Amino acid sequence: MKKQPNVSVILPCFNETAVFDASVKLIVRTLSASRFSFELIFVDDGSSDGTRKLIKQACRTHPHCRYVIHEKNKGRGAAVTTGILHSNAPIVGYMDIDCEVSPLYIPSFVQMIKKREADIVVGKRIYRTTLFSLVREALSVGYRIIARVFLQTGGIDTESGYKFFDKKKFLPVLSSIANQGWFWDTECVVRSLRKGICVQEIPVLFLRRTDKKSTVRLFRDTYLYLIAMFRFLRSS
Repeated sequence: MKKQPNVSVILPCFNETAVFDASVKLIVRTLSASRFSFELIFVDDGSSDGTRKLIKQACRTHPHCRYVIHEKNKGRGAAVTTGILHSNAPIVGYMDIDCEVSPLYIPSFVQMIKKREADIVVGKRIYRTTLFSLVREALSVGYRIIARVFLQTGGIDTESGYKFFDKKKFLPVLSSIANQGWFWDTECVVRSLRKGICVQEIPVLFLRRTDKKSTVRLFRDTYLYLIAMFRFLRSS
């Protein structure tokens, strides 16, 4: 029987061939150098390129890797949910496989939860200044202000795609999350806060990748975020 890992790291994937191999090597190397045992769970969310093939190759190469396939694209929230439900560790988290936020932060996040200093740890993104990052950061700050005013988040970077959870405490929240797209990130934090779960932040450096086409569409996604937020407010 395999020993239960200390942490499960979920890697949602959607058309990631440009960054996959280098990112997986970095993540595996970083976690292998930590004192925590781990598993990586790839969730392919309906990729149409060669990502699925790369995932299967990685899982043959690295025994601590597993994968789940979504035949059709369901959204980032759905991919993370699938990964959490398939995880085996008491601490579970997710990050973007492009490593725009480095995996080097993972041990600090895990340690906070193990020490019971937090039930959920969120990466608060700090941007290196470029033209793109100025726009992205302005929207991120705008999201935080809107969420703080309407959702009482206290200014937490709810949209950050770098979060780790005490799985046992988070599972009841997970079952109540309705949105399966980008708003999942915010909804999981808001519902957790409302249940009295301790949410803390750690600053993380966000470095924009130029070798991958972003799946974020700033104006479209901002509009969809606002629609999702007001739907959430009406239903809660």
